Amino acid sequence: MMRIASALAFASCTSLFVATASAQQVTLYTAGPAPLATALAKGFEKKSGAKVNVFQATTGQIMARLAAEKSNPQADVLISASWDAAEDMKTAGDLLAYTSPNAKNVPADLKDEYFVAQGAAALAIIWNPKSGKPRPADWADLAKPEYANAVTMPDPASSGAAYGLLSSLIADTSYGWKTFERLKANGLIVPGANAQALNPVMSGAKAAVMGGADYIALDARANGEAIEVIYPSSGTVLEARPIMIFKTTKNADTAKRFVDYVLSDEGQQLVAGAYLLPARTDITAKRPGWHDIKLIKDTDNNSVKRTETLAKFKALMAGK
Repeated sequence: MMRIASALAFASCTSLFVATASAQQVTLYTAGPAPLATALAKGFEKKSGAKVNVFQATTGQIMARLAAEKSNPQADVLISASWDAAEDMKTAGDLLAYTSPNAKNVPADLKDEYFVAQGAAALAIIWNPKSGKPRPADWADLAKPEYANAVTMPDPASSGAAYGLLSSLIADTSYGWKTFERLKANGLIVPGANAQALNPVMSGAKAAVMGGADYIALDARANGEAIEVIYPSSGTVLEARPIMIFKTTKNADTAKRFVDYVLSDEGQQLVAGAYLLPARTDITAKRPGWHDIKLIKDTDNNSVKRTETLAKFKALMAGK
């Protein structure tokens, strides 16, 4: 009987240990660069002892996966490339309210009771100087005859950052849908997410990307690619990348500690190392900063519906 009791006691302790260990984990879905996701996961694991399960993909792929898992949620934390997505999830009641103590130096317009910017990226013209095309200075230059059939754009359905540019430009009367109509008439192609749009330009098959995420191109340039990042003279969009915790999480404490880590000195330095603009203004960036880029005037585009906008863009690019 003593042996049985001892065995039961051991089993009970073992179950408790397993339950405690399983709670010390967090599942992260992220639309950010894969090397950054890996670095943040490893850094947090080293600091906390908790396990980070990472799913890294495009915004479109992540949103599709979240929809498929609606009845059985798997993600605890999401880092999105779209601020609008965070706003939509907040409105739907999907998020857990949390304000990290490390968000003190994040600007007020980049944090909310339910989410906070991890960092930000600007949308730019990515130009190949070896293309033989004149250096573009503004979006309109890409619709000129000399750029016929020479421009790509990331798909807004796949890239949250590209959607941010699209929604901002069509909501601004200085640009509107006519901007994209002219680009389409000039041979603009939309081959996929950011990498698919940038690769033809780096190879020389195309001359420029319309609205490429600047951090990807800045990293590629630092690694020897002959490309230039150009911020349009009339202004562009700085797309913040929000981090948020789902209300359905079963690992809320660990998820909160992960958000704290992303906003810590170490986490924000990792963000800076990926050529993103850190959310915290006291962390030095490795790229043009908050006050170095001319931005398009903030436009209230709440009336612009994502599904309708993407459908209209798809139809326009398909020539319908």
